[in-house]
Amino acid sequence: MAYLYGSAEAVALSEQAYNGMLGYVRALTDRARDARGRLPHQRAAGTLPRWPATASAVLAAGSTAAVPQPVSCGALPPAVVLDMDETTVLNLGYEYNDAQTGQGYDAKRWDAWERGGVDKVIAVPGAVAAFRQLRAAGVTVIINTNRSAANAADTARALAGAGLGTFEHGKTLWLKGDADGKSGKDGRRQAIAERYCVLAQMGDQLGDFADFFNPPGPAPASGRRLLPSTSRVVARWGAGWFILPNPVYGTGLGSGWDDTFPADRRWSQMPEGVK
Repeated sequence: MAYLYGSAEAVALSEQAYNGMLGYVRALTDRARDARGRLPHQRAAGTLPRWPATASAVLAAGSTAAVPQPVSCGALPPAVVLDMDETTVLNLGYEYNDAQTGQGYDAKRWDAWERGGVDKVIAVPGAVAAFRQLRAAGVTVIINTNRSAANAADTARALAGAGLGTFEHGKTLWLKGDADGKSGKDGRRQAIAERYCVLAQMGDQLGDFADFFNPPGPAPASGRRLLPSTSRVVARWGAGWFILPNPVYGTGLGSGWDDTFPADRRWSQMPEGVK
């Protein structure tokens, strides 16, 4: 917690991720503009250029780490899709309470936080400026989070209070269960991709990019750690997919001693004089 919420290094990593995302989106939109500066959705139907075939950061239904096929953008308007917690806002109030009490995660307590902690969050470093620049360039900013749909108004107020702008449930704010009733985000991603060309996704968990990273997929011991480096996935990091640091919670913290420290790479210093 001290690293994520209190260190300058975490600030620098977050700014770096947002800078990288902005640069990538600018490059794509610049390439797609015509001589009059119009993006594909602003021109007459059938007019070229359109979005490149690989422009979308959302994968088609049925994609796997081995075959991560992007959906087609056609001439849809551009957007960026981001997770909320520890991606666009830092939950300082909740994590302070966690640190003080040592309590484990409890769904009822988190629900109370969503409703009552609206003014106890702050924007992730880099997010406010990035959102302003994206909107100025005509790129829609969309939040895709597993916060409760019952607390949609509170969630929108938390985002606005953090300086991140206005979000509308079902349009620019997608919550747990929207589209397909599931906690996995692929259904929501597909629904968003029907309306927008999603040029970039940002998150702090691998499930913010594709559901094939989620349980019951491979555990760390059987290869989950290798999935981000799969030959056709690896090129997406920093080129459509942008991840932020979160050493506090999530599926990334599930590895044990044997998963983290392979037996053939362990070292122990022998006491002096021992042979």
